[in-house]
Amino acid sequence: MRKMRRSFVLFCLAALLLAGTALADAGPKPQLVVRVVNAPEELYYLDILAEGEFDPDRGYEGIEWSYSDEEAAALDQALLADLRDAVPQGWHACTAEGSTGAPMWGDLEGEDGMHAFRYVGVPETYRVLMVTRSGEVWTSGALHRRVLQSSVTVDWAAKTAAAPPVWRGYVLQFLATLLPTLLIEGLLLLAFRFSWRQNWRVFLLVNLATQGALAVFMSVNVIRDGVGWWFLILLVPVELVIAFLEAGLYRKWLKGRSKGRAFAYGLAANAASALLGWFLAVPVWQWIVSIS
Repeated sequence: MRKMRRSFVLFCLAALLLAGTALADAGPKPQLVVRVVNAPEELYYLDILAEGEFDPDRGYEGIEWSYSDEEAAALDQALLADLRDAVPQGWHACTAEGSTGAPMWGDLEGEDGMHAFRYVGVPETYRVLMVTRSGEVWTSGALHRRVLQSSVTVDWAAKTAAAPPVWRGYVLQFLATLLPTLLIEGLLLLAFRFSWRQNWRVFLLVNLATQGALAVFMSVNVIRDGVGWWFLILLVPVELVIAFLEAGLYRKWLKGRSKGRAFAYGLAANAASALLGWFLAVPVWQWIVSIS
């Protein structure tokens, strides 16, 4: 029992040390991916617009940030000028002109219909502007980026722009957080020689009350703000509270083995699920963002 407690404390300290090595600029940044379906057959440029006129005195010139000198020289200058001329009054093109207040990178040409706009200057309220070489212009209505990294699909043929429902990302993140926890803690329940038939109700009730609440908290915060080292550090005290709470409940309610074994199982199960969660947090979040 003493060895189990020592191992658990060492695990938490190691997690803190690993998380503390991140740089100040580390962690996820805002991103908006614009997917174009039924795209024009001719060359076109696409940019996102932010509110307000571009102010070069306190802004970041977009082409300079997004393209090298050689790449900028290779752009279709006439089409680039047409895009700038098509910007409606009261807005500015974040890549073709620049971003005010904070820098960002943009992709006017895209690849396979995918245009990525990244870094801290990506606006929360934006419009999509498309201009073709033949002079056709289309501008979307105002859209809102409700989570840190999101996407919007533009149907050029229908002249529409639609973002996927945010609830889908929350649900996927919730399931991706909760289900692996139930799986690994359920397997450990059997490894500790507890009868599944006698204890499945207690196991599910305890986990749905504790891990379910944690999964809700994580799904909301991860989808909205991404996964950063600061977030993982904040989870350490939460995981500790949950670990000892569950261990105490299992000590009281699990049947068929000693109370000491039930308590040890609670600590071991939570250490294993916390470690799994640390390794899965970033890739799962990135996967959900990629399909949202």
